[in-house]
Amino acid sequence: MNVGAKTLQKKGSWLGYGTAVAALHAAGIASLAAVVPAHPTLLGLGLLAYTLGVRHAFDADHIAAIDNTVRKLLQQGRNPRGVGFFFSVGHSTVVCLMAVVTALAAGWAIRAMPSLQAVGGVIGTAVSGGFLLVLGVVNLMILIQILQVFFRMRTGVNEEGRLEELLHARGLIARLVTPLLRFVGRSWHVYPIGFLFGLGFDTASEVSLMALSAGAGQSGLPVVGVLALPLLFAAGMSLFDTADGIFMSEAYTWAFRNPVRKIYYNLTVTGLAAAAALLIGSVELVQVVASHLRTTSGFWTRIQELDLGSVGYVLVVLFGLAWALSYGAWKVFRIEERWALPQDKARD
Repeated sequence: MNVGAKTLQKKGSWLGYGTAVAALHAAGIASLAAVVPAHPTLLGLGLLAYTLGVRHAFDADHIAAIDNTVRKLLQQGRNPRGVGFFFSVGHSTVVCLMAVVTALAAGWAIRAMPSLQAVGGVIGTAVSGGFLLVLGVVNLMILIQILQVFFRMRTGVNEEGRLEELLHARGLIARLVTPLLRFVGRSWHVYPIGFLFGLGFDTASEVSLMALSAGAGQSGLPVVGVLALPLLFAAGMSLFDTADGIFMSEAYTWAFRNPVRKIYYNLTVTGLAAAAALLIGSVELVQVVASHLRTTSGFWTRIQELDLGSVGYVLVVLFGLAWALSYGAWKVFRIEERWALPQDKARD
């Protein structure tokens, strides 16, 4: 095959994946637009779901799984350009399936047992908030331990092995599934790997439970409204996963070149995960408590009136500020130069 033919083949493959990602965005936006006029608070939830999808694309285990497969296929002389796309589609399948099941189950319960609608709203919100708080606390504990490793590096102690243990602790499914990557010989073979990664429930449950909370909090939310959230989550994740070779591979290569970069990168990612889960979970649980308090206090009234759509807008801004501050601190305080181990400086 000559150079011109290879160039056309490369452009064709990227065009195909780009079209699929664009179609996913269109489906998510169309689903959201269909219900926003009647349920305006869903706009904020949709933005939040999309942001969570984008953020999840930067998880270290996510990037490692994709990039390890890309390198493997390149060594075998295979075309790796679809690895990120098929991985994200497999992962997104879990999110969409959970959302459909949630929507159908919630709809059946409301139709068959109207008296359970109010109770279901409380239970759904409480379960969602409780789950997210647990997830946030786990990420916060891991964040503290990564910080301890980070500060111990100033004494010249190389704890790269300890860092790996902490990163593995964030995702049991990721640790169990990673060995399966050696059986991948084509880009589409990554689809079941992505599906299994999605069974970790750290993100799939987050989106589907938010959808359940929104449906319980606002009676009559149609199935298409529930589907808008996982579709937007999948769109955000697939956009960056598919572009792994252009952007994420660079981030992964930079972050994992030495222990200081690796720790700093994971501090940012884990911190964002903890902040998102703790913020949303706290709002949901406090709203459950506020709904059962017979008080006219301004504070509790404002809590009850606060919707996750508003929280979604705030969270998007906080995510952007966190990344900007993280990058600024890295540059201004010259963290790599000051904290790198002697052997890492020699390596660079």
